Amino acid sequence: MNKIRKGDQVIVLAGRDKGKRGTVLSRESEDRIVVEGVNVVKKHVKPNPMKGTTGGVVDKTLSIHQSNVAIFNPATGKADRVGIKLVNDAKTNKTTKVRVFRSSGDEIKA
Repeated sequence: MNKIRKGDQVIVLAGRDKGKRGTVLSRESEDRIVVEGVNVVKKHVKPNPMKGTTGGVVDKTLSIHQSNVAIFNPATGKADRVGIKLVNDAKTNKTTKVRVFRSSGDEIKA
């Protein structure tokens, strides 16, 4: 189970963009995520008339390793760690895994 998912609010803990906050746009691989407004680089693009693209300098958002981000806890306003808790459903009598904040034990709404 991934502790950080698409749509989560995260804070960058390390790197050039340390302290920035953004939303997870996508997961590129098992351990790399793309965060909105984080790790933005300038890429020089050649014009391609076959695709109809013009050349120039384009801003591109690259991925960041998930160990360099922590989930944002709105209750405390700080970064927090994620834990997994097993919850037993009374109706279906099945056990499901739920993500919780480590500091408070509150369930993460996603």
